[in-house]
Amino acid sequence: MPVPYRLRPASTCLQVLLLLLPLWLGACTPTVGSGEFNATTRTNDLNEALVADSAIKTVVIANVNIGTPSRNYLNKEAQRVDNQVAQYLTAQGYKVVSPREFSQRWENAKLVYGDPVDPTTGRVNNKTFSQIMLAIRDQMQAQRKIDAFVFTDLIELEVTVSGGMNHVARFDGVTRKPSLRGTGNGITTDFDWGRPAAAVSIQIAIFNMELQQVFAGVGGIDLTDAIDTRSGNSYIRRRDVLENNDYIMEGVQLALHPFIPMKNWPGQP
Repeated sequence: MPVPYRLRPASTCLQVLLLLLPLWLGACTPTVGSGEFNATTRTNDLNEALVADSAIKTVVIANVNIGTPSRNYLNKEAQRVDNQVAQYLTAQGYKVVSPREFSQRWENAKLVYGDPVDPTTGRVNNKTFSQIMLAIRDQMQAQRKIDAFVFTDLIELEVTVSGGMNHVARFDGVTRKPSLRGTGNGITTDFDWGRPAAAVSIQIAIFNMELQQVFAGVGGIDLTDAIDTRSGNSYIRRRDVLENNDYIMEGVQLALHPFIPMKNWPGQP
C-alpha cells in the first residue's frame, strides 16, 4: 500500500508527483457538454480527506506547468485558458488571487535556485522545481494569502477522427469535429481517417499548502489540426487554436470534476 501523501514531507511529495503526474495522464454553472456518455472521459483523482482538511477557499493559478512545458503555440493561449479557470472557480465561490502573486515569486526564486526547465530539452529538474515551490509556499504561507496552488497544463495529444458518415474525434470527455483550412475543393474520397490529428487537453492539479496533491484531472478542449483542403488528404495546424471559449470552459469543467461537480458529466453511462 502506498504511503498516504499527508505522511510524506512536502518536498518529497512534490518530487514524487512531478514524476508520476505525466504517467497518470495515460451549485455549478451550466456546462456546454451534452451530457451524453463519452467513454474517453477521465476518472479524475480527488483526495476527499485532504480537501476537507485543507479547507480551500483562496487559490492562486500558477503560470508554469507542473509537468513538461506546453508547446509554444499552446503557451500563447495559456493566459486565456487560465482566465477561464479563474472565472469558473470564482463562480463556484473560490477567491482567485492575482497570478502575479505567484509569477513574481517564481522569477525571484529562479534567481536563487536556477531555472528548473532546460531550455534545450524542455526537461524539468524536479529538485529545483521543488526548491522553488517550497520557497514560494513559505512566503505565501507566512503572509496567509492562499490555501492552495492550481496548476493548469495545456497538453498536446494525438487523436483519431472516425471514418464513415460522422467524422468526429472523441478524447478526454469531449467530441470534436475537424475544421477545414485552405481554398481547395474539400476532402478527397481516399482521405486516410486513420492518421492521427493533434488535439489539446487541459490538466489541472491542485496542491494544498503542505504541497500535497488534493486533486488532479484532465479535460479535452479541441482539435488543433484542420484538414488541409489544398491537398485534400492531410492535416495542417489551424490558424486560430483554442478560439472557442465554450470548448475551453467544457474542458475546464471536465478537468475539475468532481472537485467541482460538473452538471451533465459525460463519464456516467
